[in-house]
Amino acid sequence: MLCLSVLVTSLYMNGSNTAEGCFCMHSVKLFFRPSQAWWLTDTLSADVWGRWEMVGRGWTYNEIPSTYNEDYLQVVQATAVLACIFCILGLFIYVAQLFMLSKGEKFTFSGIFQLISCLCIMIAASIYTSVFHNGEDGWYGSSFVLAWISFVLTLISSIIYFFLRKKTD
Repeated sequence: MLCLSVLVTSLYMNGSNTAEGCFCMHSVKLFFRPSQAWWLTDTLSADVWGRWEMVGRGWTYNEIPSTYNEDYLQVVQATAVLACIFCILGLFIYVAQLFMLSKGEKFTFSGIFQLISCLCIMIAASIYTSVFHNGEDGWYGSSFVLAWISFVLTLISSIIYFFLRKKTD
């Protein structure tokens, strides 16, 4: 479940077109298309890092306009990156706990990191929903939908970790 959650989070971050962020995003970024954005119209594809606008018959990348509330935008960017970092840390902690925990102990520490990742995803998607593109004509893109899917999967993963016990030594 954790691997699936990391994959979905990776796909979710891929749509945000970031060169910084998580180390695994650099390889996934090769598959970015303007249609994988958080917000779409017929001539615009926007995410939390920039905007793609249809000019003639091609897409042109532009910076985010100054009309966006920069404080909220930075919170969304930071929590999106933190979600990916905490999810990957949770994976590494889980692998370490496989070798360190004795029989019958729970994977609570891994679950905590997954829960923090889940909350970061929820914060990013919720703020983006409530602050940006209110009253505009358009629709949410596939990366926005993947953000909410990754929220649910990461929440399920964290709950499983809280109840999961190591069975063998």
